[in-house]
Amino acid sequence: MANIDINVSKLELAASKLRAISHPMRIAIIDLLAQGGKLSVTEIYEALDIEQATASHHLNILKNKNVLVSKREGKKIFYSLKNMTLTEIIECVNRCND
Repeated sequence: MANIDINVSKLELAASKLRAISHPMRIAIIDLLAQGGKLSVTEIYEALDIEQATASHHLNILKNKNVLVSKREGKKIFYSLKNMTLTEIIECVNRCND
């Protein structure tokens, strides 16, 4: 039997990020940011036709799991993807559903 080195902390981190993106609205936010680069909270909730509080809730979850980064510019906060790799995972899942 081969000696397999499993890093449990890396697996837990990966699972945590996957849980963070496992909500349809969060996938929609990731897709939107993948197309638009950086967007304000207002741009995000208007584009997705959701309440501002709902958008902020999902953005905070994604930011806390290091999926998104935010940058304040004046009174607005702009969000962008920290890494495009997650969009590839979502695209892969979408291809599996075809």
